[in-house]
Amino acid sequence: MVARIYQPAKNAMQSGRAQTKTWVLEFEPARARKIDPLMGWTSSSDMQGQVRLTFDSKEDAMAYAKKYGIQHRVINTRPRKRVAKSYSDNFKYGKLESWTH
Repeated sequence: MVARIYQPAKNAMQSGRAQTKTWVLEFEPARARKIDPLMGWTSSSDMQGQVRLTFDSKEDAMAYAKKYGIQHRVINTRPRKRVAKSYSDNFKYGKLESWTH
């Protein structure tokens, strides 16, 4: 089985960046999930899908995978684009976008 090593993305529901500094090792799914026809729940017989290990650094996660002979692939995160904004720009004279209130 191949494992993915990545940094989780920021939660879209919060403005903070908590739990995005750790690295995660997860196994890729071996088979597609099945849908239960009666209840509509999804299920899988793949027990490796329940394994999710967290590490402080990418090197620690890679060392763990190498130690236990786990094939892995590292997904590097892209750097964040910071858009400099000012609250006063919302009320600027000559703004190209229309006022929404």
